[in-house]
Amino acid sequence: MTVCPTQPPIRLKYAVDIEYWVRTSGSDFIFNVQAARTRHQLVLQERLELSQPALLQTYIDSATATRQLRLRADAGPLHLHYDAVLDITHYRSESSAIAEISVADLPGHVLPYLYPSRYCESDRLNRFAMTQFGNMWQGYGRVQAIRDWVLCHVMFCSNSTSGTTSACDTLVEKRGVCRDFAHLMIALCRAVNIPARFTTGIDYGADPALGPQDFHAYVEAYVGHRWYLFDPSGTAIPMGFIRLATGRDAADAAFASIFGGVEMNQMTLKIEALPGSDGVLRVPVHGADALSTDDGLLIF
Repeated sequence: MTVCPTQPPIRLKYAVDIEYWVRTSGSDFIFNVQAARTRHQLVLQERLELSQPALLQTYIDSATATRQLRLRADAGPLHLHYDAVLDITHYRSESSAIAEISVADLPGHVLPYLYPSRYCESDRLNRFAMTQFGNMWQGYGRVQAIRDWVLCHVMFCSNSTSGTTSACDTLVEKRGVCRDFAHLMIALCRAVNIPARFTTGIDYGADPALGPQDFHAYVEAYVGHRWYLFDPSGTAIPMGFIRLATGRDAADAAFASIFGGVEMNQMTLKIEALPGSDGVLRVPVHGADALSTDDGLLIF
């Protein structure tokens, strides 16, 4: 039985401040910090401020709604501020009713998420994944089993990996941060022919014991003709995810890519739940339903 999103949306406010010291004039930045605009994530208001009078170039990926912001900075301090208020409406479904989609029936735009990528070497993990998960019923439950396996076999450990750590590295080292959990789950899903992709966001309800609020990496797997949300690190509440950027892995969805001599001095993120248009405060919570915020239909 499928449960349609008849409940009112959850309203969240997100803000980020990032301070850089630009050593080399003409250094380039590509930011993925603006909330994506989709049918399930309505941006009600937003504000972007920069301390330098740089020329801003924007690009929206038509397949994922990722909003890239590009600029060239002069030498000296650079401060970026962005905040947004948005309503998130979740599509909910009973997980036992969701089946996988055969490769022959997948939409064309989903096919790239079947293939190996820089950080998700699904080809190298094929034999292992088939041994662990190949005989399971092909549906949401198999994706959940992969998520649970990653959660149980990898230890969350801050500052334990680097920007070059891949899914195979995480499988061997059995430790990492949210992006490493996500890469391993994605690689294992793809290895058994389940499309899976990497999403960068910010999460409401993260455990304070893990440190200050940070960007969060989570997984979306394509089953039942939708992208469903999974958090293999187990550190957040999927109902509280704000979508920023989506791609094959972290190489496509980093919150910032920098080209030049630059140092990051400080970053501060904040997220809070706000009362909705009816004045009622709805806070993200864990639940048994499968959740989706992407039906493939985008608005800009």
